[in-house]
Amino acid sequence: MLKRAVVLAGVLLLVTAGSSADKQFIVGGTLASVSEAPWAVVVTNTQSSRPTGLWCGGVLLAPDKVLTAAHCMTKPVSTYGAIQGRANLSDNSTGRVSGISKIWIHPGYNTKNNRNDFAILTLAKPFAGVPLIALETNPNADRRGVTLTVYGWGDTADTGPDDTLQKAAVPDLGDDACLANKEYVANGYAAASNVCAGNGSTDACQGDSGGPLVLNGRLLATVSWGKGCADADFPGVYAEIAPVAETLAQQVR
Repeated sequence: MLKRAVVLAGVLLLVTAGSSADKQFIVGGTLASVSEAPWAVVVTNTQSSRPTGLWCGGVLLAPDKVLTAAHCMTKPVSTYGAIQGRANLSDNSTGRVSGISKIWIHPGYNTKNNRNDFAILTLAKPFAGVPLIALETNPNADRRGVTLTVYGWGDTADTGPDDTLQKAAVPDLGDDACLANKEYVANGYAAASNVCAGNGSTDACQGDSGGPLVLNGRLLATVSWGKGCADADFPGVYAEIAPVAETLAQQVR
């Protein structure tokens, strides 16, 4: 299983050893504007292999708090940064930039089963005045058949410009679709803490970790892991918000 952070100097960030090399893009996406997703944030790192510093995605929960994936937090706090309001990461004339002063990782995060894949970054310079997204608190919101939207800045495999905000509609497949996959169960997929979404034409991938999966204007989940990208046999796995909504809310009050 491949965690969906940026690949570092060609080294795959694997959940388990022995997984095959996976593709690196939001598949089947279209351009998105920062006005439709102002709460979507880029998490950067000075050690990124990308010229733009792209490392992971994130979501603004408070003027000074960004939610991202715990598995993205592998470097010193001083190497991280955040960008808001910049659709094209190569355009330094737009958007707001901040350093990171503190990193909180969910105490239940476990690299063996990949659950509670959440981290909250405290911005050194708050993004004041930016609209925020509400956390989904209803566990029944994750249900088969609804259409979700995932946002990210990852590679596009020639379906669009690189390092540019994209969105993709992905179907919620329901937990049974991932629980039927022995590899996914072995890597920790759980109905109580994950969302199973995507198909053979749309999906998230590397560079999108921690980014938002949205349903009806609320944050249903964040990008976490998966095998391949846009592979009908291996859906995307997302970290579900509802089971941890109160814990996350306590960190942004």
